[in-house]
Amino acid sequence: MPRWNNPKKKWRCDFINSGYKRYFRAHRREIMAAYEKCLANGEFVLREGLFKFERNLAKFLKVKYALGVASGTDALRIAYEACEMKRQKTDDPLSLIGKEIICVSHTFIAPIERIVQHGAKPVLVDVGEDALMDVSKIEAAITEKTVGIVPVHLSGKTCDMSEIQRIAKKHKLWVVEDACQALGASYGGKMAGTIGDMGAFSFIAPKTLGGPGDGGGIVTNDPWLYERCLWLRNHSNITQGVLHGHQPKEPEKMLWGSNSRLDVTMAEFLNIKLTKYYRGMLARRKAIYKRYAKAFKDLPLKLPTTQPGQIFQEIIVRVDNADKFKAHMAKNGVEVLVRDTVTNHKKYEWFFGPLPLPVTEGMAMSAVRLPSYPELKDKEVEIVIEAVRFYFEK
Repeated sequence: MPRWNNPKKKWRCDFINSGYKRYFRAHRREIMAAYEKCLANGEFVLREGLFKFERNLAKFLKVKYALGVASGTDALRIAYEACEMKRQKTDDPLSLIGKEIICVSHTFIAPIERIVQHGAKPVLVDVGEDALMDVSKIEAAITEKTVGIVPVHLSGKTCDMSEIQRIAKKHKLWVVEDACQALGASYGGKMAGTIGDMGAFSFIAPKTLGGPGDGGGIVTNDPWLYERCLWLRNHSNITQGVLHGHQPKEPEKMLWGSNSRLDVTMAEFLNIKLTKYYRGMLARRKAIYKRYAKAFKDLPLKLPTTQPGQIFQEIIVRVDNADKFKAHMAKNGVEVLVRDTVTNHKKYEWFFGPLPLPVTEGMAMSAVRLPSYPELKDKEVEIVIEAVRFYFEK
C-alpha cells in the first residue's frame, strides 16, 4: 500500500496551483523584466506589447488577424456581435435580439450566457461520446430564426468542423468557434479557431496559455470582421489610439462599443510563454496523458477519447461515482477536480424547459479532471497513478 500520509502538507500533488508558482520561479527574470519595461515606459493599454502579442498569436495560428480582449467571454460576445452585423449588413448592436444560435450544454456557461445576454436564444444540442457537439443533431435544430453555430472545442479536442462548415454554408449561418480550451489544436491541417468565421480564446490562468489574470483573444481571416472587432472592443477607437500612433480609421458613423482591452502587462506575460515555451508545455501535457493512459488501460474507468491534432487542456476520466473517487484521491494526497455535475440545461431549466440531452447528463455525473499541468514532476505523476490504481485495487 502506498505511503500517503504527510501531516505537514495537504496535497502531495495538487490540481493546478503549483503549476503557476513553478512557472513563475522558472521564468521570474524574464517576466519581471517585461513588467518593469511596461512600468518604466508607461505602457499599459493598447501599446506595442499588445500589438506584438497579437502578431505572435496570428503567426502561431496561421491566421490573418488577431486581437486581444479582456476575457474569453468577451471574445465570444464581440464575435457574436460582429458576425451578426455582417450577416444583416448592419451596425446595430441589437441585431441578435430574437435570433437563435446553436450551441451545446456540455461546456462552461460563457458561450450560452453571452447568447442570452444578446437577447438571442441558445438552442442546445447533445454531444457525442467524444464530449463534442453531435453534428448529426444540428440540422434538426435549425429554424428560420437560426443565425449561427457555436462549436465548443472542449479539453483540447476539435469538433467536426467539416460537417459544421457544410451545414453552415447550406443554411447561410455564421460559425464562431469557442476555442478557449484548444489553443494549438488542429483539425484537417487548420488550427482550431481559424476554420469558422471567427475564433474565441481565453487566457485566464487555468488555460494552457494562462496568464496572471483574465484575458482573451479573437481571430479571423475576414478584414471586415476584424475592423468591427477593433471598434467594438474599444468604444469605436476614437480617442485612445491618438495617444500612441496606433489609430484605426474612424467609422463613418459611430458604433456602440465597449471596454474590452487586453492589458499590455498581461500581453507581455503571454508573449514570453507563447513564443518561447508554449509548444514544449503542450508536449509535456501530452506526455503526461500518455503515462496516465498506459497506467490505467486495465482499470474500469473511461479514458478520454483522442483525435489527431488535439492538445491536452485537461485530462478527464470518467468513473461510476465521481464524488467517492474525489474523496479517495483527497484522502491520499491528490487534488482532483469534479465540477458541473448538474448540467447547464438543468441549472437553467426554468429558462430552457426540459431538454433530452442524455449523453451530456451522463458525462456531467462521471467526469473527473486529473492533474495535468506541464510543471507536474514525474514523481507526482506517479503519485496520481498509484492513488488511482489504489482506488480500484483496494
